[in-house]
Amino acid sequence: MERVRAALYLDFDNVFSALIRQDPDVAVQFAEEPGAWLSRLTTSLTVEGPRRWLILRCYMNPGGWVPHPDPASGLQRLYYSRFRPFFVNAGFEVIDCPRLTHTKNAADIRMVVDAVDALADQVTYDEFVIASGDSDMTPLLVRLRRSDRRTTIVSPADAALAFTSIADRLITSQELLELVQGEPVDSEEPVVVAPSGEPVSEASYEQFRDLVTWRFAAAPGPLNLASLAHDLRRQLGNGVDSSNWFGFGGFVRALESLRLPYAKFSNHFVWDDSRHGPPETTGTAGPAPDSIVRLSAPLGLPRLPREMWPPVYRALADYASTHHFNLTEATRWARDLLAEQGVDVSRSAIAFVTRGTAFGGAPLYRQPAPDAEEIATAFADNVLNRADAAAIALTDEECAEVRSWLGAPDPKA
Repeated sequence: MERVRAALYLDFDNVFSALIRQDPDVAVQFAEEPGAWLSRLTTSLTVEGPRRWLILRCYMNPGGWVPHPDPASGLQRLYYSRFRPFFVNAGFEVIDCPRLTHTKNAADIRMVVDAVDALADQVTYDEFVIASGDSDMTPLLVRLRRSDRRTTIVSPADAALAFTSIADRLITSQELLELVQGEPVDSEEPVVVAPSGEPVSEASYEQFRDLVTWRFAAAPGPLNLASLAHDLRRQLGNGVDSSNWFGFGGFVRALESLRLPYAKFSNHFVWDDSRHGPPETTGTAGPAPDSIVRLSAPLGLPRLPREMWPPVYRALADYASTHHFNLTEATRWARDLLAEQGVDVSRSAIAFVTRGTAFGGAPLYRQPAPDAEEIATAFADNVLNRADAAAIALTDEECAEVRSWLGAPDPKA
């Protein structure tokens, strides 16, 4: 396969500072082993094919620093300059971008100028990889799209939707952490053996169709969606997660694509309306309030019912109190624990909560580890802070409504 001519522009300060707030160990690994994750990025998370890196630039504030994540080191600050040799040895051009003001360095404008200059080069760069969560890069992506160049964003923070929606591909913090740690990040699944003995793709849509159709037809009553999803994941393998349920974006959407006859759905059940009555429910969940609906799309807030948020917080608190923190392991462990409890929550939704908790002030690697209530509070704080940054106006009553729906305590109580 012909390689895609690619250019990578890395805002080191932006990416590293976001990573270290979520998983300090992996952030340091990212900075000390750029050659390893760059090699994996050559063939992983691609848009049109494997990449040939023609431009590799790392923009770094030589005087930049973050509080040292390891108290045992005896150091108060971790300086970015420590990592400069690692990027030089990996083939990057390191561009010094000292601070221009108290809060701003020159990295973003240098990246924009260099990328636009590259458009005029005699060599045609097929793909521009922009490693930054700074929404100031939005006009650059618009300019690259107008020149018919493919764009990939690497954003370990919660980047603005207006920024990420322009790109052809978004590499999230979860995918970046998996890339750094050498875990598989593509949606190619290994071959497994179906009950018939025939080899099939681990996430075979046809096998999914057959299993669901059989379960639906044989069900004596409404099927619990969480239990059904757990059973299917066990039979089909983890490929259903890496493919995000065959590209439909969720378990229920994948079920709806099957167009099962007389199928009716609620928040927790699916049933055959020609044979079964609706399930008995307590009515505690109810439809999401308007404030939550308004936040869902612009913030990417997972659409979980009210009663599913507290189990997520408890699962993450259990993990944090019993493990040395690793973000990719935490999301997998919590998902599997919740599935055993009959609560079907995707890894991406758990990663969203974990990331929000870190940026809300209660990272799971903290010692002592945060409890479920602290996780809930930090997550709700982050959601509301992001809403404010996105100019989504919420009244005090709506803010309280959001906290209640997310299962967070009222700070005024």
